[in-house]
Amino acid sequence: MVHGATTLHPASGGTTTRLEAAFAAVRAELGVREEFPVAVLQEAGQAAGHPVLPDRDLASLEFVTVDPPGSMDLDQAMHLCRAHPQDGPGAAYRVRYAIADVPAFVEPEGEVDAEVRLRGQTIYCPDTRVPLHPVMISEGAASLLPDQDRPAYVWEILLDDSGATLAASVDRAMVRSRRRFTYAEVQQAVDDGTAEQTLMLLREVGRLLSRREVARGGAGLPMPEQEVHEVDGGYTLRFRPLLEAEEWNAQISLLTGMAAAELMIQGGVGILRTMAAPDERALARFRRQVRALGVDWPEAQTYGELLASLDRTDPRHLALIHDATSLFRGAGYTPFDGTVPEESEQAAIGAPYAHVTAPLRRLVDRFGLVVCAALSAGGPVPDWARSSLPELPEVMERSSQQAGAVERGCVDAVEAAVLAARVGERFAAVVVDEGSGGTLGVQVTDPAISAKAEGEATLGERVTVQLVEADVDARRVRFRVVDPA
Repeated sequence: MVHGATTLHPASGGTTTRLEAAFAAVRAELGVREEFPVAVLQEAGQAAGHPVLPDRDLASLEFVTVDPPGSMDLDQAMHLCRAHPQDGPGAAYRVRYAIADVPAFVEPEGEVDAEVRLRGQTIYCPDTRVPLHPVMISEGAASLLPDQDRPAYVWEILLDDSGATLAASVDRAMVRSRRRFTYAEVQQAVDDGTAEQTLMLLREVGRLLSRREVARGGAGLPMPEQEVHEVDGGYTLRFRPLLEAEEWNAQISLLTGMAAAELMIQGGVGILRTMAAPDERALARFRRQVRALGVDWPEAQTYGELLASLDRTDPRHLALIHDATSLFRGAGYTPFDGTVPEESEQAAIGAPYAHVTAPLRRLVDRFGLVVCAALSAGGPVPDWARSSLPELPEVMERSSQQAGAVERGCVDAVEAAVLAARVGERFAAVVVDEGSGGTLGVQVTDPAISAKAEGEATLGERVTVQLVEADVDARRVRFRVVDPA
């Protein structure tokens, strides 16, 4: 599992500035579809008022959501409890994970369906978000907002006392979230012992699942989290540590995605999120880099266990974290119908895996949910979902490339703006990548910037770099190494 390196916090509004103009230019250059056609909005408005609702009612359960501050497109709500004797021998926990019922609001082959296939996923920028679905669906009628009855796909997963899955199923039901938590609120409540049962069990189960991930060969990459924040009408950058609560929450999503993949594999139809394991050549190169930096890597320790042990405050470890991104390449989507693909695992997770937990923000999840619900019920997969599976990898690859390019362009512009008045100044940095032609990858800690620098230094070395250029319009920042720090 690779944590994203950049979090973009949307601005709350304000007048257009040079930086907002740069963000708009990035979106225009990359062809982002910012406006919804009138026909799409009309159909979405009709669907928001008249969804296809399930008969099952789980609104009495106290579901909660855990999301970043200010989020309105709430895909997931959870309810965790200890298993009852009737749940069967060995059962220790019951995890219920409610996922927004987007299919209830999107007519197959309708106007909204056609538009979201062109978009693929929500795109996040510092000044705005460009949603996959019209906001009356994504931030309104389908979002699992607190104190609102909502249709959902509810996963029910039984775990034993080691976190192993004993049984998993999914069905549509009405749910009602009782409270919206931020990660920081969850962490604080759990740490001081005031958290409700679901959150206390989230820590307990999350830690079990994390241990299982490492044991099966999964690998989390603890990349420094770079945040873009609006401050007094401008923007600033900073790194922040990931909270343990974010890992617990991610583990519930991974658990569900693995359950979805197992359902698909058993049913012989679906779409998996796959990634090949790093080959021996890549691992040998990484092992040489570890040795060169003087970090101990016992032969019996997997690369996932090594990555889990790294300390982002240690410059040698920081360089290795950046270098390890080379081990996490080649992720894609693999649809199948009848014959399960030979390559069915997501290597960073260490198991087969499917995307089903973010349908408000990612197109493929809507189809995965429909497939899994049909298979779980023992019925046929709807033709509209089944026939679309082969088309989804291309849509998702194109949209992921666009979203990544938008993020990089916006962050480049923010970095240039933050540094525009500081050309000629010197900064402490760590060399995190050895490029070619005298170019190095460096991480400046204050402000939180990853950039290229001209000069010579060794990987993991602390250096002093001088800012040579910071051009907002060109979205370019350049440093040069002037002296070891």
